[in-house]
Parts: sequence; structure tokens; C-alpha cells
Amino acid sequence: MKNEQTKKLCVAGILCAVAVVGSLFSVPVFGSKCAPIQHMVNILCAVTLGPWYGICVAFCASLIRNLLGLGSLMAFPGSMVGALFCGVMYWKTKNIPATLVAEVFGTAVIGGLCAYPVAVFLMGMNAAELAVYAYVVPFLVSTAGGAVLSAVLLGALKQAGLLKTFQLMLES
Repeated sequence: MKNEQTKKLCVAGILCAVAVVGSLFSVPVFGSKCAPIQHMVNILCAVTLGPWYGICVAFCASLIRNLLGLGSLMAFPGSMVGALFCGVMYWKTKNIPATLVAEVFGTAVIGGLCAYPVAVFLMGMNAAELAVYAYVVPFLVSTAGGAVLSAVLLGALKQAGLLKTFQLMLES
């Protein structure tokens, strides 16, 4: 049991580092920094570690990105909600395409809507000037890019037979 937890914690740490370093490659869209690597990491966490590790990795990566000045407070609702949705979807269905869709929906729609109160109450933005959907579009751009990246990566791993091997290694 301890060995399994240690393996998962190591993989979670590596994926967190990938998300932080990957945020160096972000694209500003409206008021948000789009970091597709974070969403790719969310999906990889969902498929290899499960939803709870995915949420923790998303939180830690968002926190580190904010502390280093590489992200904004918008990183928290976007990445964590997406990680929850795709993690639960893969946990329940073991279906990768459905997991990709859950990441996009969770981040873009639900995370985008959750970003509104964060922007108003924590960032002091004027609610009258900020449309409710202001973060849905940038989050959609970011998460769609990450979903495409992870689909390519997971497809290659699955075709090579490495995805199942990696999943089994983390379970034993």
C-alpha cells in the first residue's frame, strides 16, 4: 500500500512540475493566460492517478504558478474544476474521449462561470464591466488545446501498449 502511494505521489509531483514549466508556454486571451499544458496534465492525472490526485495536482500547479508570477487567480477555478470533471468521468467510465469532453466542459463552462466571482470578489474587477461569460471563451481555447495534446499523447501511449502498463504499475 505504501509503495503504491509513493509511486502515485512521485508521478503527481512530476505532472505538477510539467504543468508549471508548461505554463511558460501560455497565450493571453482576453483577461486570462491560456495554458494548454495544464489541461493536458489534468487529463493525464485522470487517466493515471484518479480524480483526487488530479485536483491536488491542479491546485499545487496553480499555486506555484501564482507564486512565480506565471499565472493568475483564474488558474484555480479553471484547472481544478476541469480536473474534477475529467477525473470523475474517467473513474466512472474508463472512456478517454468522454474524459476529454469532460475536461473541456468542466474547465470552459463550469470553471469559466466559477471564475466570475473570483474576478469580482478576489481580484476587485467591476461586475458591471465583466460579463458572466468573459472567462468561458479563454478557458475554452486553453482546455481545447490541452485536450488535443493529451488525445495525441494518450493515443500514442495506447497504441504502443504503454498506457495500460503504466496504469498497472501505479496500481501495484
